[in-house]
Amino acid sequence: MILKGKYGIITGGAGGIGKASAALFLSEGIEGVLLVDLKQEDLEAAKAELNDKRVFIYSADVSKAADVKGYTEKASDIFGKIDIVFLNAGTEGVVKPLTEYSEEEYDLVMNVNVKGVWMGMKYAFPFMEKTGGGSIIITSSVAGLTGTAKMIAYTTSKHATIGAMRVGAKEGAPFNIRVNTIHPSPVDNRMMRSLEDQFAPGAGSEVKKGFESMIPLGRYAVNEDIAEMALFLASDKSKFITGAMHVVDGGFSA
Repeated sequence: MILKGKYGIITGGAGGIGKASAALFLSEGIEGVLLVDLKQEDLEAAKAELNDKRVFIYSADVSKAADVKGYTEKASDIFGKIDIVFLNAGTEGVVKPLTEYSEEEYDLVMNVNVKGVWMGMKYAFPFMEKTGGGSIIITSSVAGLTGTAKMIAYTTSKHATIGAMRVGAKEGAPFNIRVNTIHPSPVDNRMMRSLEDQFAPGAGSEVKKGFESMIPLGRYAVNEDIAEMALFLASDKSKFITGAMHVVDGGFSA
């Protein structure tokens, strides 16, 4: 019960990693968790699946300041404090050469994956400062550590989250606010199905085999693999860890 007495927010809360993290946080005693995602119906389905009175939901676009301010204030109103903010919302964008990317396609990814992280910290910091600090966790990717052809926006955005994390860690430290990134390899969920299909329409399973062959442990991550790292960073077991990149990739980046 390492999250006993804590309250948190998970963006991208209706997705695979978000739901797995919520389930694990609940099993470890979190007092309340606010799931944030774009579509109300997805949030309602996630809440029903988790089936726990400690779960609350809030529909928001993490790239819009009013929405981010709204979900942060909602969490504070419900819980009285915010100990954990898991900035997990993200979008993969389209797979195409950088010369073919449109401005709109590029901006969409950057707005969600980068602007959403900045604003998540911007609005969480004041609440955390008042109540003695907390942990902010950002979902980056192994794509933030290397380059991937035909994924200019996603790769750039995941590199950018590292810079945002490092600034957040420096500015948050005087208030005991810790900020860290998680860098998953391909995860066996909706996002990878989308990417596999875009890399090779109709032959996604072959793309998956190719990726798996590049991972020394021989498989994709599962949502729970990432949730376990998020749990560690959310808990006081990581109380002296901030400004760090945490790679969960089965050896992919080795």
